[in-house]
Amino acid sequence: MKTLFDKIWEAHVVSTVEGGPTQLYIDRMYCHEVTSPQAFDGMRKRGLKVFRPAQNTCMPDHNIPTIDQESPIADPISKNQVDTLTKNAQDFGLTHYQMGHEKNGIIHVVGPENGLSLPGMTMVCGDSHTSTHGALGAVAFGIGTSEVEMVLATQCVFQSRPKTMRIIINGKLKKGVTSKDLALYVIAKTTTGGATGYFVEYAGDAIRALSMEERLTVCNLSIEMGARGGLVAPDEVTFEYLKGREFTPKGEEWDKALAHWKTLKTDEGTVFDKEVTYQAADIEPMVTYGTNPGMGMGINDTIPTLESIDEAGRISYINSLKYMGYEPGEKIVGKAIDYVFLGSCTNGRIEDFRQFTDYVKGKKKADNVIVWLVPGSWAVDKQIKAEGLDKILIEAGFQLRQPGCSACLAMNDDKVPAGKYSVSTSNRNFEGRQGPGARTILAGPLVAAAAAITGKITDPRI
Repeated sequence: MKTLFDKIWEAHVVSTVEGGPTQLYIDRMYCHEVTSPQAFDGMRKRGLKVFRPAQNTCMPDHNIPTIDQESPIADPISKNQVDTLTKNAQDFGLTHYQMGHEKNGIIHVVGPENGLSLPGMTMVCGDSHTSTHGALGAVAFGIGTSEVEMVLATQCVFQSRPKTMRIIINGKLKKGVTSKDLALYVIAKTTTGGATGYFVEYAGDAIRALSMEERLTVCNLSIEMGARGGLVAPDEVTFEYLKGREFTPKGEEWDKALAHWKTLKTDEGTVFDKEVTYQAADIEPMVTYGTNPGMGMGINDTIPTLESIDEAGRISYINSLKYMGYEPGEKIVGKAIDYVFLGSCTNGRIEDFRQFTDYVKGKKKADNVIVWLVPGSWAVDKQIKAEGLDKILIEAGFQLRQPGCSACLAMNDDKVPAGKYSVSTSNRNFEGRQGPGARTILAGPLVAAAAAITGKITDPRI
């Protein structure tokens, strides 16, 4: 009996070093501008060509601006990184969706929506949130720059085999609770190190009820509890999502692929190395109050008191709250905020924009809040406009920006100023993540929408 992870992993083993790592074949690698330059330089120094160019896709996303992409990038560091990726892709004959290309956007949004990411695949990228693609029933994980070079040269990578973990969410999510809330709840319960060394499979009624885009959000955040990656067994939701996308198999090849994909599930009675179960009914809209994604709570809860924190962690806990300007034992619902960010590889898909727009329809943006609404790809941008969501947003006082990673991280122009509070639908709230001194409160699209309208942290169900 085998887990889904076991089946995919073992189907891709090329060789195993006794007492050491596994040489794993990689079906697809995504390359962005931040972690690939040294890898390409290494290839040049060794006089190597990319072993299998068709299985490597390049795209800038971290450094690109989200306004005026028609003009050259103003920041010299960002421009150099983006230009370097363009040259590397050209020199090595790789597919490159450059800034302005209709398939450009955030690489972890573009991959699934174009059918480049498929069930049963092994996928890597020099980015920890590669775990996103596991939602399709794939083994997807982030790698380092030296490993990027390894895959370019051989289409393989050396990896230690992780242990297996299953997280079961039973029951039904309550109204007003999103998949982002589910993920933040699991991280808060599991802690940021609770899944270290494991590859997580998500299961249970609540997971099966999620759309594909919601599953992508959940798997995206797997890394934030220390997991090597996360995945969901493919089912009819998966197959319906993939059917007809540009790079998915067609005709007889689709039928053949589908027959294989239907075998990709954990065998009945398989024992995982670790298993935990949560109840969907216990999950409320979530917010973080500290400086790691595990410091989360229900929006109406109080920040844990110092006495409830393990003694070994109290100093870092105090420092975290000091950075955020919060006190143990207080509520943060009702506290003023300055920025709202909807986007990133966590919540930059069309369903996220539908949720946000549905809430703000007929309302007006708070005057004291700056709001960045950033589609995860040009395809998402196109769909927003096709559905008329942009008109509703404009009527409510909002403005769409152009696709990119944007304010998820301070690698482009969208930085939150020091001391300002940002309600963000992205994946990390580390010190300085959104800009030096910025204070980040992670939340889902509905909490973000409520904050954008009220100018403070607000329960969207009220």
